[in-house]
Parts: sequence; C-alpha cells; structure tokens
Amino acid sequence: MGYKQTLKALRTGDAKLIIISNNCPPLRRSELEYYAMLAKAGVHQFAGDNNLLGTACKKLYRCSVMSVVDAGDSDILESLKA
Repeated sequence: MGYKQTLKALRTGDAKLIIISNNCPPLRRSELEYYAMLAKAGVHQFAGDNNLLGTACKKLYRCSVMSVVDAGDSDILESLKA
C-alpha cells in the first residue's frame, strides 16, 4: 500500500495488480502504468479518490495507489479481467 511499496513490488515482479485512485497525479500515474507494463501486472483505475481508497482498505489515512501481491482466497484478479 502506497507509492514506494508499490514501486518496489513492481520492480521485484511481486505485484499482480495495482489499483490507482482517480486523483493520483498524472506523472505518477503514467510512471506506475509504465512499470506495470514492464512487470506484466494489471492496472485498475479506482473510481474514487485517495480518501475512499484508504477507507476501502480499512485504513485511517489516504492512499493514492496500492498493489495486490497475493490475492489469497479472493477472486479479485479474475473479476477484474472479465
């Protein structure tokens, strides 16, 4: 969760999916999309702003980008492909 951790996960190839809020700065968004393309990770544009993305993750702080490293038992990766 967060920009630095997401970049680290993309560089190491651990990230399977990144979720970007709609108010993420354009330069940061394009950089993340470029790294995701190189890492062959999916990109999902979250419909809400960074306040809503942080709240959706049950955190009390804002988050403009997050990465999914391990989907666990959820079907988040398959549901976003469809």
